[in-house]
Amino acid sequence: MMEPIKSLVGAEFPLFAFSHCRDVVAAVSRAGGFGVLGGSSFTPESLERELKWIDEHVNGMPYGIDILVPEHQSFGPATDMASLAAQVPKQHIDFAVGLLRKHGITVQPEDVVDKLPPATLPEVGEALMDVAFRHPIRLIVNALGIAPPSMIERARRHGIPVGALVGAKEHAVRQVKAGVDLLIAQGAEAGGHCGEVSTLVLVPEVLRAIKPIRDVPVLAAGGIMNGAQMAGCMAMGAAGAWTGSVWLATAEAETSETFKQKMIAAGSRDTIRSKSRTGKPSRQLKSSWHDAWDGPDSPGALPMPIMAMISIPTFARIDKAADAGNEAAKDLVSYWVGQGVGLIDAVRPAAAVVREFQQEFADAVERLAATIES
Repeated sequence: MMEPIKSLVGAEFPLFAFSHCRDVVAAVSRAGGFGVLGGSSFTPESLERELKWIDEHVNGMPYGIDILVPEHQSFGPATDMASLAAQVPKQHIDFAVGLLRKHGITVQPEDVVDKLPPATLPEVGEALMDVAFRHPIRLIVNALGIAPPSMIERARRHGIPVGALVGAKEHAVRQVKAGVDLLIAQGAEAGGHCGEVSTLVLVPEVLRAIKPIRDVPVLAAGGIMNGAQMAGCMAMGAAGAWTGSVWLATAEAETSETFKQKMIAAGSRDTIRSKSRTGKPSRQLKSSWHDAWDGPDSPGALPMPIMAMISIPTFARIDKAADAGNEAAKDLVSYWVGQGVGLIDAVRPAAAVVREFQQEFADAVERLAATIES
């Protein structure tokens, strides 16, 4: 049951943990899972520091990296920051400033437009790959759209398998034909950018669609918060589980203390799939931010990556204000999280979460075996 993933990436237990936090990545890999660093939020310089740290703290265990290199760009040929900043309409800047001030956060118009190049620029993705391939990664994943030929070609030269996230069976077929080595079938329950098909339907649909083309391992993703769910997905034919939201409530996670407490209090209906953070539909914890941006008085979400140029600096200020005790700011706090948030009841160390997954997985497999025997 574990062999396909162990052979491909070296993980003893096929639990993949996507996180923007290096501490989570290292802790999961040391515990026998497979940590995957979300690398698109870093500059090449900061990514080098993060991967060097992971190399020193992972105790030789395997890990991977996820980089967002979209298939299509929505902002035209201009890629310098001045040109991109000029595409942010004044009405959107004014709306963001007004929203923050309404919640007690002092801010000026120049504070709500990001100064860093968006991770979706092609040259940024290539530069991040330059860094990644200098380290002993065991997997590189493209987070949005078809894995670009440059990623697949460079990975082949380094002997690194390529993974890709898909939200529909037709996407899976295109990825397999493009040459990827691992698919992550991510259902609508997932946090972040996701499609509209549930994990329970998507996984067997993807497996059936790619079978005539090529044998590619498929990880189940979306709403998976414990080992029993993981076992259920593997009973459907998945080779393992790709998880993200469950790690946001770990002691090591990059999420703010305010958000962690909101996760514990949230139910599965407290998420929303909205364009108001990146410009593409992505599932997040619902907050007053979404009430405003998705409401009738909003100027509307901008396309990717322009919308993120507003949301990145704005949410940084929201989190800082909320953690400093601004009660009004807490109403705006949000982050990407899946519908499985309703299963989170406490903050735990990442290694403890891996052990719980392993025990719950074993218990579920034992129950299923007993049912078959009877």
